Amino acid sequence: MASPSRSPITAQACWTVEPGHAEIREESLPPLADGEVRVRTLHTGVSRGTEGLVFRGEVPASESQRMRAPFQQGDFPGPVKYGYVNVGVVEAGPSDLLGRTVFCLYPHQTVYQVPASAVIPLPAGVPAARAVLAANLETAMNALWDAAPRLGDRIAVVGGGTLGLLVAWLAARLPGCEVQVVDTEAGRADVARALGAGFSLPDSARADADLVVHTSGQGAGLATALRLAAFEATVLELSWYGTRAISVPLGEAFHSQRLTLKSSQVGHVATPQRGRWSHRRRLELALSLLTDPALDRLITHSAPFHELPAVLERLSTGAADTLCHRIDYPN
Repeated sequence: MASPSRSPITAQACWTVEPGHAEIREESLPPLADGEVRVRTLHTGVSRGTEGLVFRGEVPASESQRMRAPFQQGDFPGPVKYGYVNVGVVEAGPSDLLGRTVFCLYPHQTVYQVPASAVIPLPAGVPAARAVLAANLETAMNALWDAAPRLGDRIAVVGGGTLGLLVAWLAARLPGCEVQVVDTEAGRADVARALGAGFSLPDSARADADLVVHTSGQGAGLATALRLAAFEATVLELSWYGTRAISVPLGEAFHSQRLTLKSSQVGHVATPQRGRWSHRRRLELALSLLTDPALDRLITHSAPFHELPAVLERLSTGAADTLCHRIDYPN
């Protein structure tokens, strides 16, 4: 193990102080303990859906414990240090990790210390800047494990955000499957096609889908998903609404079509895989799949770390042109 510096280490971290307001705070790191690594952050990613709910103070009290991120500090609604998409370089710790670029489920912070077991080295061919997609890709993988699509299925993905597009990218690689992304933003068409999927606006989307995955986070999107589902098809709900109540049209053809509305959430490994797959193995697989340069199309915006509070505010109120927003750190 490398000898840790005796000088105090000061870090800067982003905290949601109260709903709608974030700020950068300084903190001092303790001496590095045996079995820990110190990581200097290169990039973090903003998870728009979940972090938007946290920033707006929309985490239900009933979910406050289940919603905790692995290295979260503070409690909802704030002050809370939240986030789980961090890519950095190990600058102190066990010799086999020194200098390695790693992924960790850590919040937005310039430098941090965690057990060595909490970091995963990036595979060869995966750039650090692209690795911020790992958490969303892990969620997309888990969703398809939950959905269990079959060869040749017609698959609709309603919601062309980062998560929906990653679901479409994975599904389009299943032999014989026809995948269509459905979104209200026509500008998502080029990205969908670059990832191997078709595209449609909601009013002209193809019906009779064998599987529909909903990721839009809007009640209207869920209504579209139910409308597109074929007889005895499954609609997989990936959106999480926090404290918002939405209207779900369970009249019309829901019963006569014998539809299944099923939830999927990344906190647990999907049931079909749970007996054999750990969270770490699942995340390692997600990282290994990020070698495709086409995925860079999903990272549409970037900003320096000191602008993160303003970025969170902007993303929480809309920013329809943004897919994945990467945060870059000074070196």
